[in-house]
Order: sequence, then C-alpha cells, then structure tokens
Amino acid sequence: MTSLADVLTLVAIDSVSGNEAALCAHVEQRLRSNPHLEVVRIGDNVVARTSQGAPTRVVIAGHLDTVPGDASGARIEGDVLHGVGACDMKASLAGMLDLASSGEVFPVDVTWVFYAREEIARSASGLLEIARERPDLLEGEVAVVGEPTNGVVEAGCQGTLRVALTLRGRRAHVARAFTGVNAIHRLAPVLARVAAYEPRVITIDGCTYTEQLQAVHVSGGIANNVVPDEVVVTLNHRVAPDRDDVVALGHLRSLLGDTVSDADTIEVHDWAPAAPPALSNDHLARLVQATGQPALAKVGWTDVATMQSLGVPATNFGAGDPLLAHRSDEHVTASQLDAFVTTLSAWLRAGA
Repeated sequence: MTSLADVLTLVAIDSVSGNEAALCAHVEQRLRSNPHLEVVRIGDNVVARTSQGAPTRVVIAGHLDTVPGDASGARIEGDVLHGVGACDMKASLAGMLDLASSGEVFPVDVTWVFYAREEIARSASGLLEIARERPDLLEGEVAVVGEPTNGVVEAGCQGTLRVALTLRGRRAHVARAFTGVNAIHRLAPVLARVAAYEPRVITIDGCTYTEQLQAVHVSGGIANNVVPDEVVVTLNHRVAPDRDDVVALGHLRSLLGDTVSDADTIEVHDWAPAAPPALSNDHLARLVQATGQPALAKVGWTDVATMQSLGVPATNFGAGDPLLAHRSDEHVTASQLDAFVTTLSAWLRAGA
C-alpha cells in the first residue's frame, strides 16, 4: 500500500510549473522498472501503458507540477504529510505510480499519464503537448484525473476565463490633478462591482456548480508625481459547464456595465473550457458506487475538460481535500491516501 513516505519522496522534488524535469525523470525510472509497461517520454511528460488486448482501456492522469512553494519544508507529522503539492496532487501521483509499477495485471488495459504544466495557462499544458504529438496515447473508453476530491467523485469541471481589463485616464501633474483623469481612481467602482458579485449557482445532472469572480492582479502608475493614465486589473471568472467563452465574456461585460467606457479594453488572456458531468457512463457510475458516496460537482477547472474534448468520458477522483489546494497549509493524511488507492485499485480489479 502506498505510504506517506512515498508521497514525501515526490513532494521533496521541486516541480513548480516549468520545472518538472527532475520529477518526470524519477517517475519515468519507476515506470520502466515494470517490464509489462510501454513507457514513452515526451518532453517533461511520461506515459506508461499496458497492451494486453483487454476490451476496455482506462486512462488515469495526473499533473506533475505544483504552484510556487518551498519543497524543502515538506515533512510528516504523525499521519499527516505537509508540503506544497501534498494534496494537489502528489498524493494521487504516488498512488498511481505504485499501482503502475507494481506489476499487477488488471482485467482492463491501463494508460498512466504523468504530465507537466497544468497550474499555468492552458496553452502551456503538457497534456495538450501529448495530444499534439501522440494523440493515440490518450485514447481510451474512460478516464480518471487524480485531482484531490476527498474520496468522492467530483464530476465535470468549471471553465476558467481570465481577462485583463485596461481602464484609461489622462496623465497630469498631481499638483494640477484637475487637468487629468486618474485611471487608478476609476478602478474603485470596478472593484466594488466585482466584490459585490453574487455567484451564479446551477445544478447539472444532480451536481451543483457555483461560479466565482475575483480580481487577482492590479498594475498601474508611472511615477509618484504623475496622475496615472492607465491601470490594468486581471479578473478570473470560473463558469459552470453550461457556458462557453462567448457567453461567459458577455456575462462579465454586462456585470461591469457602466464602470467600463468605450476607451477601455477587455483582453482575454486565457480560456479553459468547462466540462459537463459524464456520470451516465457505466464505468464512471461504478466508480461513484465504489466510493460509497454521491458524486459532487468539481468547482475548479481540471483536465477532465481536456479528456472529454478528446472524446474520452472523464471525471475527477483523487487523494486529499480540494479545499487545501494552493494553500500555505496544504497537507494530506494517510487515511485520505489509503482511501484513494484502495478504491481506485478495487475499481480497476473489477474491470472498471
């Protein structure tokens, strides 16, 4: 059974987005120890798969990267592992790696995917890199993405719309500010509108998605004695699976309303599409059954959307509490790890 020590080995290898090479090499070495696996490395991504001619192929995928943090602070205290990436998602990676390298033969063929650069702009995704170079490696009847879900299935995912809103003013000397227009001051009603945003809530196939909108970055100003003529605020909008980028952007423009003038611009910097639940799929329905708990909605974005765009029904299932992802106190417990590995292995042994 996978232990917290196995997870610690992975957490201790720094793999902030763009720096996954060392962890990828470690994973590749472990996978090549199983002679029953075909192992392919593409950049800092590694794919290992069985090819026994089973009627069903299951894809199990997890990202190698973490958000920025100090990997040297990783530690085990009792039955808790603390460290950046502990639950998002190196606990799941450790379980996947153990099952993949164990040599156990399942009644299904399994493709294990370990990929880079999930935590940054989607255009940089290692999973998309694999899809471009070897799309055949991602083929399957069903897929599981090992994002933390606290032992339940979290279905679908929300889309992510990231935009840069540029507000314009007119430059002037601060001593004669009445001759200019302060762009930073114009930001106040925008932030007030965003702060007062009431999340839209919608239920799809029994899973309830709650949208979110946050200002995540602000830049502006040219000098301490100059009225600024421009300010840029970055907004991150998480949208439910019933909306595409056009609808989401239109909703955002409507929300901002008269706080934005014709001289201002809204530039889309990133769009990652949402994915609806795929729980009508028999394999995924049995995974929900195996957890013993009803499925929930995944309220963040995940590569479930990528797998479903490739025609593979997918869902999220992994070790750790998703509410701890990206936090400074991120951690995972031994019981969360055990629950993930036990359920996933039982599902595979039952033919998914």
